[in-house]
Amino acid sequence: MSNKSEQRSLLRHKRKAKYTLTVIAAALAGTLVGAQMMSPAFSTVTPSPAQPATALRAGAEQPGSFADLIAEVKPAVVNISTSGRMPGMGTWNGPQFRGPGPEFNLPPGIEQYFRHFFQQPFGNEDNGDSEKTPTPRVQAVGSGFIVDPSGYVVTNNHVIDGADKITVILEDGTQYPAEVKGRDEKTDLAVLKIKAKKALPYVTFGDSDKTRVGDWVIAIGNPFGLGGTATTGIVSARGRDIHSGPYDDYIQIDAPINRGNSGGPLFDTSGHVIGVNTAIFSPNGGSVGIGFAIPSDMAKSVVTDLRQYGKVERGWFGVQIQTVTEDLAKGLGLKEPKGALVASVVADSPAAKAGVQTGDVIIGYNGKQVTRMRDLPLMVAETKANTRVDVKVWRKGKEHTLTTTIARMPKEQTVAASDHQAVEGGKLGLALAPVTPEARQQYQLPEDTKGAVIVGVRPDSPAADTGLRVGDVITMVDQKPVSGPQDVVNQVKQATSKHESIVMLVKRGDTQQFVAINMG
Repeated sequence: MSNKSEQRSLLRHKRKAKYTLTVIAAALAGTLVGAQMMSPAFSTVTPSPAQPATALRAGAEQPGSFADLIAEVKPAVVNISTSGRMPGMGTWNGPQFRGPGPEFNLPPGIEQYFRHFFQQPFGNEDNGDSEKTPTPRVQAVGSGFIVDPSGYVVTNNHVIDGADKITVILEDGTQYPAEVKGRDEKTDLAVLKIKAKKALPYVTFGDSDKTRVGDWVIAIGNPFGLGGTATTGIVSARGRDIHSGPYDDYIQIDAPINRGNSGGPLFDTSGHVIGVNTAIFSPNGGSVGIGFAIPSDMAKSVVTDLRQYGKVERGWFGVQIQTVTEDLAKGLGLKEPKGALVASVVADSPAAKAGVQTGDVIIGYNGKQVTRMRDLPLMVAETKANTRVDVKVWRKGKEHTLTTTIARMPKEQTVAASDHQAVEGGKLGLALAPVTPEARQQYQLPEDTKGAVIVGVRPDSPAADTGLRVGDVITMVDQKPVSGPQDVVNQVKQATSKHESIVMLVKRGDTQQFVAINMG
C-alpha cells in the first residue's frame, strides 16, 4: 500500500472516531441535563415547515420527582371505611354495583367493562342473634379528600351508598365517625363531615376547564385497602360520556387507579384537585390504564350545594331532546350535525314560555354554543333558578333568539335529555293507517293521539333499520303536522324534492322522538 493510501485510510479512521466520540458526548450531556431538570413541564422545539408536524424532543425537559408535591397534599387524602347489613342476602360486597348497564345503550359487549369503583370488600361478620337468620355485616373501603379545615370530606356517592356506619381515616391513622351532609346520585358525589379538635389539612379545587390532553396528573387514594397510594399519568381525553348518568363529562386519565380509589382526588402539578376519581374501563376488574374522573368544575358547584343545602339545586328548562345525526341535519337544513333537537316541550315550562317548539334545534344557550346534545343538560343544570337566559334555536332554516327564565328543577324531574340515535335509511317501507278508535284500542294509544299509525314495516327496509315498528305514530313530517296516512305520503313527496333525508316525529307510548330516513 502506498503512503498516500495509508494516509487516506488513517484520516478516515480519525474522522470516524471523532464522530463517535461526539455522539457519545452529546448523549452523556443529554443525560446530565435530564438529571438536573426537576420540572414536570415539557419544552419543545418548533419544527420548520420542512419537518414532520411532531414535537422535537432534542433538549426537552423530562418529568422530575413529584415527591414534594405528594408529601404536601397527601395528608388531606383520607381512607373511608363503611359497613352495613343487607338482610336476606348471604353476602354484601359493599354498595350495589353502580356501573352502567345495558339500559345506557353502550355498544354491545362493552358495558360490563365500565366499572365504578364500588368499595373493595373485606371479610364479613355476623353480630346478630345466632338463633336467627344471619344478616352478614361487611366492611368495605374507598377514598376521599378534605376540602375544609373544619372537616368537610368529598367522596363518591357510591362509596357510602347503603352504609349505616362510615369512618374516615386520616394519613396518621386517626379515625373519625362521619356524618353524611349531602349526596347526589346524578353526579355520584357526596359530602361527609367529621369533628376534630384541631384544624385539619385540606386541599382546594383547581380549574379543570384549563386542563389539556397531555397534562400530568397525580391520583392518590386507597386501592384495595392498601392505604395512601400515589400514581401518576397524563390526561388522555376530555369530555368523555360513559353513559353512567345525565351529566357525564369525565376526564379520562391513564394514571393507574383501582377499586378503593373511588372518591379520591386527581391533582394537577400545582397540587390542586382537578377531578374526583370515579370509574374505570376494565375487562379484568383491574386497571388497564383507562380511568375516569369527575371534573372539578362540576364537582365544585355540587359540593357547595351539598354543604349548604344537603342536596343539589339545578336549573330546569323543560324539553326532551335528542342527538342531531347527519341525516337529521340534512333534513333540517343544517350544514353540520350539531345542537340539541327538541322532541317535545313540557307544558308551562320555561321552554314553553320562551316559545320553543318541537322540531327546533337548540344551538346556543346563555351565550355558549351547544355543540353536542349532552352539552345542553349540563348548561341548564348549572344555571341557578330565576336566571334569565337567551336561547338560540334553528327553526325552518333560520336562527331565532328566545328569552326565558330558568326554573328550579321539580322534585324527581328527569333531565331533558333522551339521546336516541336515528339510524340511516333509504325508502320508507311502511304501511300506514289513520288513528281511529279501533286503532287506539288495538295499539293502546292515548286519546289525544293524532297522525298516522304504522300498521306494517317491510323487513329489511330502511324504516325497519331506523327502528320504526308497528304501533308507532307519525305526527310530523318535515316539521309539519300530519293528520293521516295521505298527509304523510304528500309531505314525504314534497320533502324529497328539498332534502336528501326525511325527518319525522314519531310517538311511541308516552314519549316521542325525531327519526331521519335517507332518501338518497
